[in-house]
Amino acid sequence: MVPSPTIIPIIMAGGAGSRLWPVSRDSMPKQFIELLDGGLSAFQATIRRVVGKGFGRPIVVTNNDFRFITAEQLAALGVEAEIVLEPERRDSAAAVAVGALLAERQAIGGGTCLLLASDHVIGDEAGFLNAVREASSVAATGRIMTLGITPDHPSTAYGYIHPGSEDLGQGARSIERFVEKPDRQTAERYIAEGYVWNSGNFAFATEVMLQELETYAPGVLAAAREAVDKAVLDLDFVRLDALSFAASPTISIDYAVMEKTKRGGVLAAEFGWSDIGSWDSLHAVKDKDENGNRLEGDVVAIDTTNSFVRSEEALTTVVGLDDVVVVTTHDAVLVSSMQAAPKVKTLVAELKRAGRREAGEHMRIHRPWGWYQRIDIGDRFQVKHICVKPGGRLSLQRHHHRAEHWVVVHGTAEVTIDGAVKFYHENEAAYLPIGCVHRLHNPGKIDLKLIEVQVGSYTGEDDIVRIEDVYARS
Repeated sequence: MVPSPTIIPIIMAGGAGSRLWPVSRDSMPKQFIELLDGGLSAFQATIRRVVGKGFGRPIVVTNNDFRFITAEQLAALGVEAEIVLEPERRDSAAAVAVGALLAERQAIGGGTCLLLASDHVIGDEAGFLNAVREASSVAATGRIMTLGITPDHPSTAYGYIHPGSEDLGQGARSIERFVEKPDRQTAERYIAEGYVWNSGNFAFATEVMLQELETYAPGVLAAAREAVDKAVLDLDFVRLDALSFAASPTISIDYAVMEKTKRGGVLAAEFGWSDIGSWDSLHAVKDKDENGNRLEGDVVAIDTTNSFVRSEEALTTVVGLDDVVVVTTHDAVLVSSMQAAPKVKTLVAELKRAGRREAGEHMRIHRPWGWYQRIDIGDRFQVKHICVKPGGRLSLQRHHHRAEHWVVVHGTAEVTIDGAVKFYHENEAAYLPIGCVHRLHNPGKIDLKLIEVQVGSYTGEDDIVRIEDVYARS
């Protein structure tokens, strides 16, 4: 086997991240939100680590709903990638199979891949890259390598790996077994016995991963192969065939392959890793004040210690508490003990069962042209704040049940109404009667912001008849 001169990154970016609710939601999950210091999302930080010398063109596997935010965040970094759209979620095994098949084509018959989650924090990037090179070197000999993390505390939030006795070189070892998230006492024993955390990041030769998928998860590989073979190019996205992809079993790569293969290996590393899976883990990796608090946004805390308090809008005050999480957004407030923070996922599931919109949908909804945020809604009306980025163009459309008033508060709007084009500036308003064919465009160099007032018998988003759309939405 001749290793590829480059490592092809496969980035999985389709998860929901519900344990970081209410900031992370289905409509905008944690990997795309600026939760870390430095002005980048976790997805952007992940991408930035694996571009340049030694790395090939990244393959990003994400959900159809996140295609435009993925492209926008890549463009902000000046990085080109192959963006692959899963028609629905099928867990990590299907994403790995798709990524390996596409990487095989990119490397013209084979190569070494680096599989990464898009929402992990790396403290020591030089140490991370060194571990990647070592793991990739061993992977080129026919092993599927896991990056194991040497534990610095007995975490109950991570799965563990027991390294085996076989020396694979570069400090890597065979894998004795994988174990699920333990209780604290068991975690302490694992650390004493030399177990490492399972980071969920892998290095492998494409042909080896495809062979092991064929052996242990043939249904996953067959569905992925057909979905890739029948994929179509939609703008700059690779859209997998929906019917073929739906035939894949829903299973993780750990269960599908890694717990069964005889070709697994683990490299124990120390590079300051966290999967920021919940508010307590995010608190652990962030800088804190002299009281052990992390305070973000418009926050005042008195006699409070070891806590994470974040406000996205409203003044948030905390008095006399210890070891708590308080997070406020425009439409929801979370209060939890630090210890119970991982249970937020259970809370979100309960909210979804109750049909609460807040469980999965943000007040601010991102679109390829910008975003909108609902300000108020009532009987026969709705008010929104709309932002259109420079060059952004909404679809040519009409509504059957509502009229709209657009008041420009920042920038310049180019408005088309039944074929007539007119420009509106700050403090000017356009009226769009029911049934008119209209479009909004930002021709300027700065954001266009306006207040939209909808009036009519129905103001739902499905009362949009798109006639023409530059983003190829139906």
